[in-house]
Amino acid sequence: MSIVVSLFVLSLLIFFHELGHFLAARSLGVKVEVFSIGFGSRIFAKRWGDTEYRLAMIPLGGYVQMKGQDDSDPTKRSLDPDSYNALTPLGRIAILFAGPFANFLIAFVFYVIVSWMGSLALSTTVGEVVKDSPAEKAGLLQNDKIIAINGENVRMWGEIGEKIQASGGNSIDLTVERSGQPRMVYLTPEYKEAQNIFGETVQRMMIGVVASGETVTMHYGFLEGFGVAWDKTVEASTLIITGVEKLLTGVVSVDNVGGVVSIVDYTAKATEAGLVSLLLLAALLSVNFGVLNLLPIPALDGGHILFNLYEMLTRRAPSDRVLYALTLGGWVVLGSLMLLGLYNDITRIAAG
Repeated sequence: MSIVVSLFVLSLLIFFHELGHFLAARSLGVKVEVFSIGFGSRIFAKRWGDTEYRLAMIPLGGYVQMKGQDDSDPTKRSLDPDSYNALTPLGRIAILFAGPFANFLIAFVFYVIVSWMGSLALSTTVGEVVKDSPAEKAGLLQNDKIIAINGENVRMWGEIGEKIQASGGNSIDLTVERSGQPRMVYLTPEYKEAQNIFGETVQRMMIGVVASGETVTMHYGFLEGFGVAWDKTVEASTLIITGVEKLLTGVVSVDNVGGVVSIVDYTAKATEAGLVSLLLLAALLSVNFGVLNLLPIPALDGGHILFNLYEMLTRRAPSDRVLYALTLGGWVVLGSLMLLGLYNDITRIAAG
């Protein structure tokens, strides 16, 4: 059942991506010939109006086939009024961007739902005070609960780190709850070496406390949930963009690249953990799809956007020969990344 749910989530995210392209194309008067979820042999096909809607055997992607646009042969064009090629470069860019935008939008919606349902977060209870740290020198104790920093309330552990970094190294005052009574603690954070999520050694301001591991359920109001969802969507996008940058610069090993097996595996585990975990992972995957599709690789939306930006700036389209060669190269890059992800997945499985 978990695997079935995983494939459903993957297909759902693909559906919203392609729906973005479809709605943008139709709103600009472009004929959509095929709307397909999946590749390969057709399981289901139904024609409504000018469009054939398909469900295909391999649920690892999808596509919207517009009149005059063919990724398998980008030199095939149509200049009919209802074709993709009849649009201005800006109109084509709008259609291309609509797919990734739909992924960002559905991620935002998932984050909103989670904020209303409530999700687990680390509490602000101190589990350990590091020896000779600013926290120890200021008298902070184990089991103290930090409830405010510089007069601003904190409800979960992550907010403590954010406010410490925002202090700029200046002295801060903590309001802590000890044995049911509030106390004020004054200290100055110190720069210490730490490792970020990419394994890099960085300098961070710290006060010398470790979370207790206790959790709290975070609930947000109706309007507050939208702000939280926006922050989470931006945070996830920034994380993925930074991850791609670290991968390209060699900071992150290519061994960390995962494929569809990893996606299904993580989604299956999130399904077993509950609806909130599944929605959080689905939101992260959706942002991932949106960001990766905007990469300037020919055959991806980002590559096509780049071609149209070139046409806008130079007032001429790339030559058919160059366009075909770049698109073919893009498919080779994508194929290689898929094979790398599959190889890494198989290696992880073999290693247990």
